[in-house]
Amino acid sequence: MIGSATQLRDPVAPSLLAMLEASSVALVGASPRSGSFGSRMVEEVAKSAAQPRIYPVNPNYSHVAGTKCFGSLADLPEAVDLALLAVPDVALEQQLTSAARCGARAAVIFGNAHEDSRVDVQMPLRQRLADIASGAGMQLCGAGCMGFVNVSYGLRAIGYTEPDPLPSGPVALVTHSGSVFSALLRARRGFGFTLAVSSGQELVTTTSAYLDYALSQPETRVVALVLEAIRDGDGLKRSLARAAEQDVPVVLLSVGRSAGGREMVAAHSGALAGSDGSWEALARAYGIHRVADLTELADTLELFAIGRRARASNRSAQGDVTRTGIATVHDSGLERAHVADLADELGVPFAAISAETKQRLTSLLDPGLVAANPLDVWGTGADTRDLFAGCLSALAHDDAVDAVALAVDLVHELDGDDSYPFALLDAAERTGKPLAVLSNLGSAIDSEIAQQLRGHGIPVLEGTRSGLLALRHLLDHAERTESQTHANRAASEATKPARRRRALSLLASGQAHGAPLLKLLADYGFGVPCVLPAEGEAGVLAAATTIGYPVVLKTDEAEIQHKSDVGGVLVGIANAGQLAAAYAEMAARLGPRVLVCQSVPAGVEVALGVVRDPQLGPLLIIGAGGVLVELLSDRVVAMPPVSEKQARALVEELKVSRLLAGVRGAPPADIDSVIAAVTGLSALAIELADELEALDINPVICGPDGAIAVDALVVTHTQRLGNSPSRDLASPRRPGV
Repeated sequence: MIGSATQLRDPVAPSLLAMLEASSVALVGASPRSGSFGSRMVEEVAKSAAQPRIYPVNPNYSHVAGTKCFGSLADLPEAVDLALLAVPDVALEQQLTSAARCGARAAVIFGNAHEDSRVDVQMPLRQRLADIASGAGMQLCGAGCMGFVNVSYGLRAIGYTEPDPLPSGPVALVTHSGSVFSALLRARRGFGFTLAVSSGQELVTTTSAYLDYALSQPETRVVALVLEAIRDGDGLKRSLARAAEQDVPVVLLSVGRSAGGREMVAAHSGALAGSDGSWEALARAYGIHRVADLTELADTLELFAIGRRARASNRSAQGDVTRTGIATVHDSGLERAHVADLADELGVPFAAISAETKQRLTSLLDPGLVAANPLDVWGTGADTRDLFAGCLSALAHDDAVDAVALAVDLVHELDGDDSYPFALLDAAERTGKPLAVLSNLGSAIDSEIAQQLRGHGIPVLEGTRSGLLALRHLLDHAERTESQTHANRAASEATKPARRRRALSLLASGQAHGAPLLKLLADYGFGVPCVLPAEGEAGVLAAATTIGYPVVLKTDEAEIQHKSDVGGVLVGIANAGQLAAAYAEMAARLGPRVLVCQSVPAGVEVALGVVRDPQLGPLLIIGAGGVLVELLSDRVVAMPPVSEKQARALVEELKVSRLLAGVRGAPPADIDSVIAAVTGLSALAIELADELEALDINPVICGPDGAIAVDALVVTHTQRLGNSPSRDLASPRRPGV
């Protein structure tokens, strides 16, 4: 498709349309010198099928590529939609200022915008560039990027030589990496692009803007993101919600430490979340398919690009779920076992095929071969095309099978045998289910055969592990579209104004520790022990009499955040004599203010927390508590709101969930009370989002009689900004009891 399809789309910012569908382009730094960046830029833009008006700009030349060259942007006959700035970093500010003054609506900055260290400036160059563009209402791609290609519209805004024509297809790509941009454009895989953007530093125009445009194009059916930072959290969340609403799969490869992750370490919960926590929470909230490397990315994109989808699990009227999954056909018994082992490791389910399907397979197989899934077909080697096509079709016909793969090496056959590709084409005509090649060795694939199969809509997955993971993403997407956390349901838990006012008042008072903090948690549905603050021996003994022995004695000095680290927690105090002696020793060492606490029966310890991500807002952390934190490294991160159903799913992801269920004769914990604590934490995070920087509830002791929060630490936004109270926020907390 060449030209705009604006009438078919939801509104997109006019300046963004001007950039991505530019009808006039200024090429600042254009050059006639062969091999130069300025020359390549002219050549690439000139290849644009949309044929925009092109204006080379360079005071050193009168003509470039047979076209009049202008001395400056001010000399152009019109205000252009887009200016490509192929100039040194030292000239960027001047040229972008000129573009803004001349009415350019957008620009691309290829250079890295590195500040000259010899120049004494008050504001970094990148910030100055962002301010210039934002002040003029301009969109800005980059800096430090390779530009973009709007394949659907027919515009190439790049300065590096790329294939012509570029592969057209359903994938919209946004990547912070120029190398990934170029690699995917040249990958020769079974997918092409509607829009491909190397967005670089995103000084002004961020990933979310490109996604909004891509999702407004009916040709976009899958999104690929390769990102190193979240630069516009609110915008990205809105765009991802829109993708989920449109049932457009989003495949994400994230790398490094996100912008949100760098400052997310607050209390122990932040350390638990780690630098990857923001990506994890974002992916969980919007059903994003996270991949671990570029091979998995490419296989997953190719499988989604085919357009054939798996179905959601079949449920009976009684709520029972039919075991669905993939089916694979093999020509090697060993490779069949290898795939089965790897699928089990990766959590890729094989469908439980029916007795009828087994009968159909038995009628096709050579004697001695067993009808099963995965299926080894190789026997005498006779009638290979019909045999494999029949087996693939029989498996695809089974209601429990969501996708079928021919798991062969797809090598170049030296005897010219083309049975496998024809068997696949035959089977593809007989089913609408996803059908693919699952190659065991990418380097052995016959590229010509692979190209032919891809041309007929049959994906060729280029590795056993990456291919199985791609199939898992395909299956997962069918389930995710049924229950999106943030896209397919109304946000939210009702806010309780009175409760919120009480909580905000406590946080503002600076007294949010000890008994008052536990009372706040109780307001949000947490189980908490009876806790009484006390000072002096008489007060301590009176508090213990009220609670009843045995009791726990804790320091309540406000400046001591990690009580156990300083010997500020004493458990199992059985009588008044022991308590008086324990208090005297603790008061002399740490101070007179203490808490006298009800003893809580032993149970499985869980840690709950909230951390504020600068881009995404509050995140929930749920993990193993106490010493299990270090032993298991067991946690999940999610974005509120979290429903009861979602809370249960989060808890079930944890390794510690097996302990909660009861092992080796231990009674199971009251899971419903654990779930109530998680949903209460979600409500708290939403209601206190503006004031809460971090909350660490560790441990929550979970037993048959409930889940009891026995210790907590809070950091308010004010405390974070003031770096007070002083502590090592990254250090794991030792649990109070």
